[in-house]
Amino acid sequence: MVRIVSVAVLIACLVACKSASQTQNTDAVRQGVIDYLGKKAGMNVSGMDITLSNVKFNGNQADVNVSFGVKGTGQVAMTKGYHLELQGNQWVVVGSQGSDEHGKMAPDASATPNPHAGGAMPAAPGSGGKMPSPEDLPPAGKKK
Repeated sequence: MVRIVSVAVLIACLVACKSASQTQNTDAVRQGVIDYLGKKAGMNVSGMDITLSNVKFNGNQADVNVSFGVKGTGQVAMTKGYHLELQGNQWVVVGSQGSDEHGKMAPDASATPNPHAGGAMPAAPGSGGKMPSPEDLPPAGKKK
């Protein structure tokens, strides 16, 4: 009877250890990021060096910084933060944070006006805000 209870406790401990190691597995988080980049973002992940840093686990959620570069160059082209959730037995990217070259955070997009949002074009220097008349333009040369 004691042996059966001991074996049952041992099995329960092993199952608990396995599930805990699976939820805090950096390799599994890396695979989740690679799956996201390859499928959702359409990137050629086989031609990239992808490095994870600052992996922080919080239960079934994780935050990670990912550095990207062209494979074999040893240079980081971009760093981006991702938020993942454990869904079933796989880590899945559910959000991302700003990015910029060399690991700097990108400026807030709302602070930069969108040049494609419409509105008036800026005036040419010295034009007083008016377009020149065709008579004021130099003659077009003949193409040779």
